[in-house]
Amino acid sequence: MLACLLLGGCAAGPQGGPIADPYEPMNRRVHAFNTALDARVLRPLGQAVRPAARPAGGGTAPPAARAPGQPDTSALDMISNFGANLSLPGKVVNHLLQGRPRPAASNTARFALNTALGLGGLFDPAGRDFALPETDTDFGETLHVWGVPAGAYLELPVLGPSSERDAAGKIVDLLLIDPLQGVLTPEQKLAGTAARILSKAGERARFGSTVDSVLHESADSYAQTRLLYSQHRRYELKQQEDIIDPYAD
Repeated sequence: MLACLLLGGCAAGPQGGPIADPYEPMNRRVHAFNTALDARVLRPLGQAVRPAARPAGGGTAPPAARAPGQPDTSALDMISNFGANLSLPGKVVNHLLQGRPRPAASNTARFALNTALGLGGLFDPAGRDFALPETDTDFGETLHVWGVPAGAYLELPVLGPSSERDAAGKIVDLLLIDPLQGVLTPEQKLAGTAARILSKAGERARFGSTVDSVLHESADSYAQTRLLYSQHRRYELKQQEDIIDPYAD
């Protein structure tokens, strides 16, 4: 934990000005790897799990099996719900560390309802029936609340665009912050990791044309990715009141 804090704290960078990118040569090499990985693995995987895919021979894909009383939900939606539900306890801890008890309580109630009534999180009765949407956060935001500057821009292998502070936050989120890490069996942890990977593949399918336009069709996909990430992160952290979420459309 101390090492991660020091990594984020030693970084200096403007909160709303030009993007600090002293590691650009290294970042561009990582970006080239990530772009090739997307083209060869993530995009085909996303197309394979696309919810709206038509089966061979025409027609529409059959609906997934559902539990009595549950809505018609695709298999990909259930996997995404399961992975998102497992991530909620870590977000509760982050909200508490940020001094935000209201979203912590909301996410706690959402986790309890979806685990109990949604068959372990496969369905989302908390959002559908109780109007309890997920309030997202991470340890990078916790560091921001504590006053740690973002530092320089980083592009991480596989994980994509980040910053020195947010990279440290990812390590803490992955290894330390989730209270379920000490409760789940290795098999359950593996299932949760697989669910998160498949849900990311589903997101890649849903936003395929946008991702393709940035990664594979823009003149400088690295600069475009860096700009979109930095603007979106500032929007998430409410660092600029007049900024528009670049992912809103």
